[in-house]
Amino acid sequence: MKKIIIKSTIIFASMSIMVACNSTNRLTIKNKEEMFTVEQIKAAHSKVKSGADFPAYIQDIKKLGVTYYETFVSDGHTDYYGANDYKTSSSAKYDTLQVADISNIEQFKIDIKAHQQGKTDYQTFCNDCAKAGLEKWAVCMEKMTCTYFDKAGNEMLVEQIPQ
Repeated sequence: MKKIIIKSTIIFASMSIMVACNSTNRLTIKNKEEMFTVEQIKAAHSKVKSGADFPAYIQDIKKLGVTYYETFVSDGHTDYYGANDYKTSSSAKYDTLQVADISNIEQFKIDIKAHQQGKTDYQTFCNDCAKAGLEKWAVCMEKMTCTYFDKAGNEMLVEQIPQ
């Protein structure tokens, strides 16, 4: 009888160790260690000279593990999201811009087209967004879309990102 109890205890202890090694806490810690950093994203962004470079940038940060991000026009900071509820944020990139209360979608379409053709730099594009009443844009890696929102949270424009 003692041999059976000891054998059962050893098996139970072995199973407990296996469960502990495969627990979600361990997996979460492992995944967080391998997540992207703002520095890695900045390195990828440093290659972007105009809107024409945007699709390559998206592919680069997607490879890092970014699944979604939101960039805020008011100061240029970005919130980046990854697997397992991972989130990191960049700091403000420029002095605060006043975003217009009333959106102007037609002007925004003209401005974004110019930017995507490489006719404007990033700061000019952000200034144009603020004037057109754009609060932020959000990029979804799964859908490969970039959605632009006004201050009221309305979608102003949804674009498919070229792959």
